[in-house]
Amino acid sequence: MQLTAAVSFLTILQEESVSIHTYSHSFLHIILQNVEHRDSGVSNAWLETLLAVIETLPKETIRHEILNPLVSKAQLSQTLQSRLVSCKILGKLANKFEAHIIKREILPLVKSLCQDVEYEVRSCMCRQLEHIAQGIGTELTKNVVLPELVELARDEGSSVRLAAFETLVNLLEMFDADDRSQTVLPLVKSFCEKSFKADESILVSLSFHLGKLCNGLYGIFTPEQHLRFLEFYKKLCTLGLQQENGHNDNQIQFQTLEQEKKYISVRKNCAYNFPAMIVFVDPKNFHLELYSTFFCLCHDPEVPVRYTMAVGFYEVAKILNSGVYAIHKELVTLLQDESLEVLDALIGHLPEILELMATGGENSGSESKLLTVPDLIPALTTAEQRAATSLKWRTHEKLLQKYACLPHIISSDQIYYRFLHRMLTIIMTNNVLPVQKAAARTLCVYLRYNRKQEQRHEVIQKLIEQLGQGKSYWNRLRFLDTCEFIMELFSKSFFCKYFFLPVLELTHDPVANVRMKLCYLLPKVKSTLKVPTDKHLLQQLELCIRKLLCQEKDKDVLTIVKRTVLELDRMEISVDAFQKRFYENDLLDQEKEREEHLLLEMEQLEKEKQQNEGRSANISDKMFKKKRRDSKTSSALAKNIPLSVSGSSTPSTSKEGKKSKLVRSQSFSTQALHPKYGNIDKCPNKSSATGYSSSISGVGKGSILQFSDDSFRTRSTSNIGNAAFPSSSPLATSSRNSVNSVDQKNNGNKDSQSRKMSLKNRKSNP
Repeated sequence: MQLTAAVSFLTILQEESVSIHTYSHSFLHIILQNVEHRDSGVSNAWLETLLAVIETLPKETIRHEILNPLVSKAQLSQTLQSRLVSCKILGKLANKFEAHIIKREILPLVKSLCQDVEYEVRSCMCRQLEHIAQGIGTELTKNVVLPELVELARDEGSSVRLAAFETLVNLLEMFDADDRSQTVLPLVKSFCEKSFKADESILVSLSFHLGKLCNGLYGIFTPEQHLRFLEFYKKLCTLGLQQENGHNDNQIQFQTLEQEKKYISVRKNCAYNFPAMIVFVDPKNFHLELYSTFFCLCHDPEVPVRYTMAVGFYEVAKILNSGVYAIHKELVTLLQDESLEVLDALIGHLPEILELMATGGENSGSESKLLTVPDLIPALTTAEQRAATSLKWRTHEKLLQKYACLPHIISSDQIYYRFLHRMLTIIMTNNVLPVQKAAARTLCVYLRYNRKQEQRHEVIQKLIEQLGQGKSYWNRLRFLDTCEFIMELFSKSFFCKYFFLPVLELTHDPVANVRMKLCYLLPKVKSTLKVPTDKHLLQQLELCIRKLLCQEKDKDVLTIVKRTVLELDRMEISVDAFQKRFYENDLLDQEKEREEHLLLEMEQLEKEKQQNEGRSANISDKMFKKKRRDSKTSSALAKNIPLSVSGSSTPSTSKEGKKSKLVRSQSFSTQALHPKYGNIDKCPNKSSATGYSSSISGVGKGSILQFSDDSFRTRSTSNIGNAAFPSSSPLATSSRNSVNSVDQKNNGNKDSQSRKMSLKNRKSNP
């Protein structure tokens, strides 16, 4: 009854059922009377109500009704419960009065309670010093509160020392550099030294506040002190994992039973403070100073420690920024963690983490896909499969929703082959409706950003055939859910092109639930139409509605159909041109349509680029093969030349040698050409052939090798010249004329030589 009454009085205050004046007159005395109830649970319930009431009461009422009686109730002669209540009320009153009133009327009571004979009172008053310091300001805090804290930090009671330590940490910002270096730092060092030896009760609290403490005292640390606190943090991170030497089995078992939970809490607090410690050592020094500790915490044998690391992983990634790649292995490790609690904690900020990994930090200009992180895609697929096989469907649903970020992280092909078909499988086989809907929406996102039209058409065909025309009515219901997401993510024209008619076909579905769901969806379907472009689709929609009205036999479906018809009649169809009423929606739809066209254009550009690269590769291969054939022919020719020249002793043999060399040179010039470039290189090859025959006549025994190299270089340069300049250029025409003139002269010489050779042959063979 007392607890219910306390809650009821608080509800009356919060709902402002009566005025403050009436409330203080009618209820305040009852609250003050029951605050000192002998039952601690009842007393605490009424105390919470009183503290809430103090926030709304006027100062004069507080002073007369609460502060003045408090002077007598805080005396040592009062009960322990009364003095504890007085401590909490004093902490609340510190923010309600000016500093001079607090100094004159409240601070004497505070000092008295800080020196109480009972450690519970000293501890309670110590925890209220933070609120009192905020009410009296920096100067009084330094002169009054800080000396009390120093004295309480050396108290014989461990709970008092703990309260003094936590209050010191929370008030660090109010102390200047001198107070921090001369008063606070020695106390903190003393706490750290005693925590492992004589006062393990403070160890859990120390590990929880260490990050705030280190950053608060950062400016006054010497390099040695900086290193000492860092090493102290590292030691806490592995506390309980490394057993000391010299302990027997009984001691180890006792330690495990008594201290295991405490050590787990310490390591969990260290994981909580890890982002603050990165700031303490500077992110640039992370790999050198803290990476090994980060590795140990991510691989800790206890789930609460790994869970805390997963919760803070995004904070760590943000602080590291451009150095975020250093922790990619731990990301993969946590994604593959055996505990689903760890996975659930990690995927809360998974899109942001992957975005930082992909871009290399917020300040990086890189837009490359996340290809440099090995095992990421297998880890993502493994995480999804583990969530799917568990009974924690909410984790699975959350994971599928977060996987919608992947189009911005990895390539379209990777999504298509590793994730997209998996989403379709989940829609068709999973038994949990929220999971199926999450998979359907993520699949639509993947389809939205797919960059290959062939793949998009394949997925659309599967959605229509396996879902929309599936044998199971459950699949057909999921098809309608998928169509809702398509209308949300895609343009109106896209939906009308691929899904409008398949949706209308479900008006003939044999299952009433499918037809009913379709009726609920019809207003959205109609909103995708634009006239006059989609006039034929509008006629199809009206025809289907008429059939439903005339042929529907299920009463529930018919009721929904009639209600839907009224709603459709009230709807206005947007036209192709922009209208003021639909301006925002039309603008958004136009943007979606523009992005869809952009994807098609990008795909076309990629195809053209690949074709051009293929052509250039083919041309380079052909040129390489041509050069290889030329080099083989020229080397074979160089080998044959000495045989024909070495025997030139008589006139007849020299003439026959010249003839054979001339025939060989002509055959070489024709064989060296590729058929494709035969017409283009006609003129230059003639010049190279004639140049080759004329140079043979003047070659000597000592210049055979030089000749073959020069002739090959002449032919190569002539071919390159033809490829580089079009035939219409002046350079090409002039070179072509000069070559023709030379060819005509050389051809004349060839004809005269051939006539002489034929006459001699007739004389020698009568």
